[in-house]
Amino acid sequence: MLQMTGARVQSLSVCAKPRFPEGTLQTGDSSLGQAVAESMRLCCLFVLLLAAAVPAVFATCKSEDFSCGGFVNHCIPRFWRCDGQVDCENGSDEQDCPSRTCSRHEFRCDDGKCIAAVFLCDLDRDCLDGSDERHCPPPTCGPAHFHCNSSACIPMLWACDGDSDCDDGSDEWPQNCGGHNTSAAWLWHHPCKALQFHCRSGECIHFGWRCDGSADCRDKSDEENCAVPTCQPDEFQCSDGTCIHGSQQCDREYDCNDRSDELGCINMTVCEGPYKFKCHSGECIPVGEVCNSVQDCQDWSDEPLKECGTNECLDNKGGCSHVCHDLKIGYECLCPKGFRLVDQLRCEDIDECQDPDTCSQLCVNVEGSYKCVCEEGFQMDLLSKSCKAEGGIAYLFFTNLHEVRKMTLDRSEYSSLIPNLKDVVALDVEVARNRVYWSDSSLKKIFSTQIDGEPTSSYNTIISEDLQAPDGLAVDWVHSNIYWTDSMLGTVSVADTSGMKRKTLFKKEGSKLRAIVVDPVHGFMYWTDWGTPAEIKKGGLNGVDIHSLVTENIQWPNGITLDLSSGRLYWVDSKLHTISSINVNGGNRKTILEDKEKLAHPFSLAVFEDKVFWTDLINEAIFSANRLTGSDINLMAENLLAPEDIVLFHNLTQPRGVNWCEKTTLPNGGCQFLCLPAPQIGLHSPRFTCACPDGMLLAEDRKSCLTDTNPAVTTRGPTMAGSTVAISELTTSKLGPHQAWDNATHKGDQERPRSMGMLYIVLPIALLTLLCFGTFLLWKNWRLKSINSINFDNPVYQKTTEDEVHICHSQEGYTYPSASVDTRVSFCSATADQDEISVF
Repeated sequence: MLQMTGARVQSLSVCAKPRFPEGTLQTGDSSLGQAVAESMRLCCLFVLLLAAAVPAVFATCKSEDFSCGGFVNHCIPRFWRCDGQVDCENGSDEQDCPSRTCSRHEFRCDDGKCIAAVFLCDLDRDCLDGSDERHCPPPTCGPAHFHCNSSACIPMLWACDGDSDCDDGSDEWPQNCGGHNTSAAWLWHHPCKALQFHCRSGECIHFGWRCDGSADCRDKSDEENCAVPTCQPDEFQCSDGTCIHGSQQCDREYDCNDRSDELGCINMTVCEGPYKFKCHSGECIPVGEVCNSVQDCQDWSDEPLKECGTNECLDNKGGCSHVCHDLKIGYECLCPKGFRLVDQLRCEDIDECQDPDTCSQLCVNVEGSYKCVCEEGFQMDLLSKSCKAEGGIAYLFFTNLHEVRKMTLDRSEYSSLIPNLKDVVALDVEVARNRVYWSDSSLKKIFSTQIDGEPTSSYNTIISEDLQAPDGLAVDWVHSNIYWTDSMLGTVSVADTSGMKRKTLFKKEGSKLRAIVVDPVHGFMYWTDWGTPAEIKKGGLNGVDIHSLVTENIQWPNGITLDLSSGRLYWVDSKLHTISSINVNGGNRKTILEDKEKLAHPFSLAVFEDKVFWTDLINEAIFSANRLTGSDINLMAENLLAPEDIVLFHNLTQPRGVNWCEKTTLPNGGCQFLCLPAPQIGLHSPRFTCACPDGMLLAEDRKSCLTDTNPAVTTRGPTMAGSTVAISELTTSKLGPHQAWDNATHKGDQERPRSMGMLYIVLPIALLTLLCFGTFLLWKNWRLKSINSINFDNPVYQKTTEDEVHICHSQEGYTYPSASVDTRVSFCSATADQDEISVF
């Protein structure tokens, strides 16, 4: 018996010294005995080697794993067993596999795969061999659908609406629309309803949309010849641009032609609960007591003689735009499905497209309803109403500690893409060039390789220096740049895909930057920060206009991705165990899924069609769910080692864009170093800006780079100007040209307020002094005009003392009284208009 602990042999009785019965081995048999002993020693050596080899072959596989067997030390997850893909080198994982049996809710393709039965004969290839669309009978449309001449079915609401929805346009043929021509020319001769504006292109829109600053007509005729508002401060401006007196607003009378003066008014006299009628005298009574020939209101307002028994709806529906409902006193207007009452008479269409989950991709609001439309390259599934991608097969690429794996969404193909890695963390792809990029947290490098369909161990090193924790990675497939985050350095950096040109765009001490995603079509990037405070930031791909997008109800944001078709961001929060979404401007936020089990520790996510896929470190698995509702949670893969990042590989996930850096007469946009796309914030935003490496400044031509010769300074807070980048606490020795330039400007701005503060103190004092001095001069001038003074030396008396003589002015002129030496004389006649003259 063989007993082992680890690789150590405790007892090996089979190798014990052989014993022979006495007398059975004679002297002549000594050679035979020696041969037997030698054979036993060889047997013991073989058994020892086998005992040492067995643990190396079998002991490393977990109970839930499958061992390939033999002397190959290779363990694979058990769910790889019989998946149609050879994972063991000896092919043992695909041997003796039973035939798969599809459930009663599934359809078996000719290649043996199973798909949902609802995908059978839905005009969309769901089986890889297309067997689900073979031998299909012509589809039978339901009563609420229109049967296109091409055999497709569309909702009846879409027929004869002026927009071709059938592939052959048969839903707009005159013979299918009662002989009517649904073109814009036909619609032009049919005037719109009251309170509607008739576009020149034929459609009707609400009159309140006329001249509201947003084009609603296809030809934009609703925004032409709009009057400039000229209302006075005490006037109310109607939606059509006219003006009425302010007192006419909310007076329960329509004074504006579009009745906008009574919109949004609060009626404080509405009775609620069982009392539905409010008397003019103030009390509320049940509606059943109205018009019963009994006084229930103090002022008899419940028994009006003219209104009781009168049906106002018989006269032009009471002015209601749709439905008029007669009441005991008066009437009320009602709206059909898809409309709502915006005032007491008019029904307004409900815009269902305001809800981002109404449609899979694009939503077109129509009167009383809406229409879902797919982006180019997608096709509408007539049953699920979801947009399904056309073209190639979509793959999920995800990291698994020591490798990158790929898997089709239906798991019909599951294999290792890049094996034998160290510790792969972040991942992204460049579909057009068929390349994959990843970062290794152990080697602290960023790599890239070409995808040729077979597992490869040959790859290129893109970034090999100044990396600490490259947790996030994103590829700009339009301008051939890569962006990455470093949670240890708190930076966002950019480099070209060759790694030759590199620059730091953002730095913030104390931040914990994680995932990053880019939108090169519009020039923006987004990243998560689980530092304090946790947030999601948005900025231009050239580092400008960086600001916080999500700051509330967020604790541990990890993975982030962007659905370009819907213009929404998706992220996972490992602390809140949620998947959330928001539009790219920070509005219309929604929590898609909250699950502490399936979202125990979500790390990354990807979206495609109507699905969201995410990795979970605690579950060591990959899940999927409906990205609109959070329902239909499915397990995609399990028993993984460390599934961190996940991306989706399909040509529709990276639409083509214009590289304006290559559209100029000069290569690289004329930039000496990096040419980075600028965010398209407005109509006049630049297409790109030039950037210089860290430690250099952008020259005055804004294209070439200069060496920064200024001493290292530290700035606090972000700076942005031109192609500047947001930098926080970054020295100029590591700054790009624009950062250093802005730091110098910012430093000047800091010194300028000090001098301005001193000026604000000195200037008032100086002004006050000048004012006082000017006042004194004015007073002195007035005094001199009102007092005449004559100074002279007395030649007769040779006076040595000062005599003061007051010479009074009378009607006859000046008079001089007699004077004596050392005598002060003052003789003044009391006249009303005398002037006093002081003589010294």
